[in-house]
Amino acid sequence: MISEFAIETNSVTKVYMSGKQEFKALKNITIKIKKGDFIAIMGPSGSGKSTLMNLLGCLDRPTNGEIILEGENITRINDNRLADIRCNKVGFIFQTFNLIPTMNALKNIALPMTFGRINKSSREKAAIDLLKKFSLENWANHRPSELSGGQQQRVAIARALANNPSIILADEPTGNLDSETGQQVMKLLSSINKEGKTILLVTHDSSLKKYTNKVINMIDGKIVG
Repeated sequence: MISEFAIETNSVTKVYMSGKQEFKALKNITIKIKKGDFIAIMGPSGSGKSTLMNLLGCLDRPTNGEIILEGENITRINDNRLADIRCNKVGFIFQTFNLIPTMNALKNIALPMTFGRINKSSREKAAIDLLKKFSLENWANHRPSELSGGQQQRVAIARALANNPSIILADEPTGNLDSETGQQVMKLLSSINKEGKTILLVTHDSSLKKYTNKVINMIDGKIVG
């Protein structure tokens, strides 16, 4: 049976150890996010937002509880399968763009397809199509240092879409942008959501809530609303 949910978590807890001290970054997190949702995860620094994002993005594993992505329980699968899901089902967008400084825009966008074992000609064609989609075709051969902040984030969004993932995780994607450019990026994410992608947005900026259809508020590793 095909699940209607893109993401489900059941009593997820994440514990970090610092010496003999135990720190609970997440405490019994249970959420259900439907396919096609645009969700904002909000809360103060240290509330557990980024920890939750790392778990959902298969970058880390929970200490306890279960995480299910599109019907598949990823909690105890092997590392190879986890890497495969991370490569093909999830796209990441970061506050600091995280572009490779020595690569031009086209190569940055094509990079995830290398890990997806897509041949070179197909990678380049798909990357060019994404550059055109985001009006960046004239910047294909430019490195990140030659692009504005808004252009870099558009390249980063294109890179996140390279392997056609169904889930996009955006961690403070407007945090390094001026307000006008940030609104442009949010409109772009909104249009991607309308194409059917499930988007989770971590943000401190309450003005961005208008682009989402649901808000999850977190404090001290717990969901409070």
